[in-house]
Amino acid sequence: MGIAPPFTIDSVVVGRSARMRAVFDFVRVIADSDSSVLVTGETGTGKEMVANLIHQSSSRRHKPFMPVSCAILSETLIESELFGHERGAFTGAIKDRPGRFELAQGGTIFLDDIDDVPMSMQVKLLRVLQNRMIERLGGTRQIPIDVRVITGSKRDLRQLVAEAKFRDDLFYRLNVIPINLPPLRERREDIPILIDYFIKRYFRQRSEEPRGVSPAVMQAFMRYPWPGNVRELENACERIAQTCTCDTVRVGCIPVSVLFHKYAEDQEPIIETHAHPSAVSLDDRLREVESNLISWALKVSAGNKSKAAELLNIKRSTLGDRIKKLGLGHLEAAEQ
Repeated sequence: MGIAPPFTIDSVVVGRSARMRAVFDFVRVIADSDSSVLVTGETGTGKEMVANLIHQSSSRRHKPFMPVSCAILSETLIESELFGHERGAFTGAIKDRPGRFELAQGGTIFLDDIDDVPMSMQVKLLRVLQNRMIERLGGTRQIPIDVRVITGSKRDLRQLVAEAKFRDDLFYRLNVIPINLPPLRERREDIPILIDYFIKRYFRQRSEEPRGVSPAVMQAFMRYPWPGNVRELENACERIAQTCTCDTVRVGCIPVSVLFHKYAEDQEPIIETHAHPSAVSLDDRLREVESNLISWALKVSAGNKSKAAELLNIKRSTLGDRIKKLGLGHLEAAEQ
């Protein structure tokens, strides 16, 4: 069997891994249900994209999709944001204002970071899920709502329930249909296709021809654990498109945090190779290799120049001279 072709969601490349295919196949199965969905996964795994796909695949697709990040709402603002308020409910409330639930009427509301909702608000959310009615802050009128509720959590809600930090009755209301998104490090076969997609996207946004990436760059991206997942990978590709002036993206073009991460201590440094030596400047390539090796040694030694010099089998004074010559003082300062 050959390699599975990449697949897309609304023209956005998702990947080719079996785990993500299974997720999106399941999404389409449950899309037309009105049951609550709890999407879990680390930051940057695409929880909002999944929630949006559920909405767009359902009979509610022509009604609003209302994403809300609960993490950015303070305890004093979250009730007003979700349920709205009446004029005079608090200082500055000069007119009636509908909340996100009302604005999502007939459609879908996605409450991301539900794990950050304070306990006092959890009681009110539970009541809304049970009664399908909301009451604006400062008001007395019960307003019926017809909204599908999808929530997202970056933490294990079961653990939060065990720690008495999340209501168990609300958890069971939300967790009718659970979907878990795997982190990028557990579906590394998707990394090359995502790199290709994002690199092309951001270079074209700059009206430039997309660049290919060197094998060394691909190696660095493949071995990096991506704690920020797809969002971090996308940001790295956007940065490359903003700063790379090479015909091919090389190791000097990628973020230092990706090339020299904390898990690189037991790994060999990545060195760029070139298929056609006569087509490149030897001095430039030697400078690039030397810079990468010194940066790697400083990273592994946590900025200790004596240890870094030992790793490179040179004198400490020699290392200091080369740091200055190569203009790597900013890395030295960052590590100390």
